[in-house]
Amino acid sequence: MQNTNCKLDISRQDERRPRPPIKDFKDLEVWKAARLLRQEMYKLARRLPDFEKFGLGSQLRRAAVSVTANIAEGFGRFGYQENAQFIRQARGSLYELRDHLTTCLDEGHLTAEESKRLEEIAHSVGRLLNGYLRSTLAMKREAA
Repeated sequence: MQNTNCKLDISRQDERRPRPPIKDFKDLEVWKAARLLRQEMYKLARRLPDFEKFGLGSQLRRAAVSVTANIAEGFGRFGYQENAQFIRQARGSLYELRDHLTTCLDEGHLTAEESKRLEEIAHSVGRLLNGYLRSTLAMKREAA
């Protein structure tokens, strides 16, 4: 389904129900999932010990913000290729964030259960980013 902005919602919804049109980056399922992850990372950063708040905490927040910001910025770009590049940037920031989660686990700032839950959210965002990238590149091929 294509809208006036040529962006797709790649969520897996019941195909019998019509999808609302994507008019803004905030309508994208991938952005909504990344926003949830960002909120979780801010909660984690606030819990870190004082000596980590300006180092690891800052890196957690910056990487999480980068994921949502790159999705938004790519959506606002004119061409498919530009959007695809920003999706790739978001994916890179997501992997950086996952590495910071590993550091939090290794340093005892997260329990194994908390780490698993946050990794599952991150993997979900990664799947959505990959789907959004595939659909964006498919639209680019169709437009050519």
